[in-house]
Amino acid sequence: MSIYESWLVKQPIAHRGLFDEKHPENSLAAFKNAVKNKLPIELDVSLLTDGTPVIFHDEKLARMTGKDGFISNCKYEDIQKLTLANTKERIPTLQEALDLIDGKVPILVEIKNYGKVGPFEKAVWKVLQNYKGEYAVESFNPYSVEWFKVNAPKVKRGQIAAFTEEKEIIGVRRFFLKRMWLNKKVSEPNFIVYKTENLPNKYVKKYYGEIPVLAYSVKNEEEEIRVKGFADNIIFDSYTPTSLKK
Repeated sequence: MSIYESWLVKQPIAHRGLFDEKHPENSLAAFKNAVKNKLPIELDVSLLTDGTPVIFHDEKLARMTGKDGFISNCKYEDIQKLTLANTKERIPTLQEALDLIDGKVPILVEIKNYGKVGPFEKAVWKVLQNYKGEYAVESFNPYSVEWFKVNAPKVKRGQIAAFTEEKEIIGVRRFFLKRMWLNKKVSEPNFIVYKTENLPNKYVKKYYGEIPVLAYSVKNEEEEIRVKGFADNIIFDSYTPTSLKK
C-alpha cells in the first residue's frame, strides 16, 4: 500500500493525544480520549536517566508538573510522584501508553533526542518492536531518524522541521534543519512534518508530491485552510478539524 493511502495521510492526527483541561497532554487520559474518538495519536518520548522511555514533551518539568528540574535527570521512581496539570494524571511510560492504546488507533512517536544518538533510540525500539499496532516514528534530529533507517528500516520515519527558535537546536544545526539538507544523505525520511506557521515555503514545496507532508500543530480552522495544498495531513490540537465535523 502506498504511504499516501495510509493513516499518516488519511485522517487528522491528535497532537499529544486528544487533550483538554480534564485530559492533560501526553497523558493516558488524553490517549483514552483519542481512542474513544478513533483518532491517530501523536506523542512525545523522552528518556529518563535510568533508561526508561516516558511520554513527556518538555525538557523541564515545570510547565506540566509545577516542579523544578529536568525530565532527563529523573528516574522512574521520581516521576511516580509527579502529576500533570493539576489533575491526578501521571507521566506514563511508553510501555504504559502502548498497553492502553493496544492497536486501537495508529501512533506517531516523536523522539525528543537532541543529544547523543544510539542509546535513546535503542531504548525506544526495544519497547516498540513488540508492539502489534500501527505506528511511525519522527524526530527533529536527523540522526535519530537515520538510526531507525539503519536499525529498523521497515518502520516509517518522519523528519520534523521548522524555522525553529528552540534553544536546543543551535547554529549550523538550525540552518540545516530549516532547509532539511540532511534528508537526502542522512535521514532519508518517508514523510516530512513541518511547523504550520512556516508553511508554505520553498524547502517544503520541493518535497510536496514526492513524500507526504504533515503540518504541525494546526490549532484552528483558519490555519487548516491555509496549509491545504501545501500539506497532505495535519497534526492538530485545540479545535475540531473540518473533516471530523461531518
